[in-house]
Amino acid sequence: MSTSNQQVIERYIAIDAHKHYVVVGGLNAQLEIVLPLRRVDINRFSEWAQKHLRLTDAVVIEATVNTWTLYDIIAPLVSRAVVANAYQVKLIAAARVKTDKHDVWSLARLLVADLIPEVWVPPIHVRELRALISHRRRLIQIRTRTRNRLHSLTHRHNLMPPKGSLFAPKHRDWWLSQDLSPTESLRLRHDLETLDHVDGQLETVDDELNRLTTVEPWSGFYPYLVQLPGFGLVVSMTVLSAIGDITRFPTAKHLVGYAGLGASVHDSGKTHRTGRITKQGRRELRWVLVQAAWVAVNTHPHWKEQYERLRRRKPTNKAIVAIARKLLVVVWHVLTECVADRRADEDMVAFKLMLWSWKLGKERRGGLTTPQFVRAGLMRLEMGEELTHVVRGGTERPIAPVEEVLALKAES
Repeated sequence: MSTSNQQVIERYIAIDAHKHYVVVGGLNAQLEIVLPLRRVDINRFSEWAQKHLRLTDAVVIEATVNTWTLYDIIAPLVSRAVVANAYQVKLIAAARVKTDKHDVWSLARLLVADLIPEVWVPPIHVRELRALISHRRRLIQIRTRTRNRLHSLTHRHNLMPPKGSLFAPKHRDWWLSQDLSPTESLRLRHDLETLDHVDGQLETVDDELNRLTTVEPWSGFYPYLVQLPGFGLVVSMTVLSAIGDITRFPTAKHLVGYAGLGASVHDSGKTHRTGRITKQGRRELRWVLVQAAWVAVNTHPHWKEQYERLRRRKPTNKAIVAIARKLLVVVWHVLTECVADRRADEDMVAFKLMLWSWKLGKERRGGLTTPQFVRAGLMRLEMGEELTHVVRGGTERPIAPVEEVLALKAES
């Protein structure tokens, strides 16, 4: 909501946005029409808004594809700008007739009555991170479909693939040596080229995500998420993009509801029933939390014990969703309080900090070596004072002493 311009509201304007045009209409507090319905082409909307909107206006837009562009145009020009939750507006203003005219006046009347179910307006850095995460997800989908086509080819021709990863570069000659028709050979080459291209793009996207972990505000929160079991680069940044600003959730329960991981409730008279999760929230947040939950129950003793306890009385899918919900509660606490998870495995956290350091590279570590970077991360989380090494695969990798890091970065 825009509240920078404190004015008495004279007009309540609703905007029904479409791909190529918007329909605008306005009422006053007595529900009298003060801005007759008009249709404005989307490419002329900025000019129209500058000419017709006033600082004494309140404006509502329904959340849709181009909402944020319209909001950025409107917000500086009016006293109040609101983005409405389309699903909740539909429930409040349900009608058998749905037209542009009806939608505009329904929104305007709800705005006059201050009954608009608002959507949080994410700042630009949150929108950009969300867009990058969505872009990465689309690339993964393209890669998956391409790999499925190649798998299908091996099944159709009863090919015996080599051992190891079928799509590894070392097996490229095997693919190209298959005796196929000219048409199928062409499709095979194009699919392999698509995989190479998408893999390169994914590498670039992940490099950008790594860069963003060193940029405010994400750098201030990323270490508190990556310490959790199942939380790597993609999961952590997806969670941060979905949450945006943790302070807008006063309790963990609010965050669980926002993710759609809370149970639906029927409470009437003497009947009290809980049902499936609502799924009314950010879908990508639910999905990555379930993926993280599977990793957590397979790698962390506490979460494994929690899962086994739940499995004794719940089906597998409900048990893992319950773990995802519990993980999200932990996410709220560590981000809100900026503390380490009390069940964190310090050795595992140190190793994940080391992996983060390697992915960042020397330039993005702020002048720190990997051992110094790991120690600085542990100091920020206030853990691992006794750790001096990380051992993986029989290799012992040192962690710098506290004094060494303090000498370089006293603010740590």
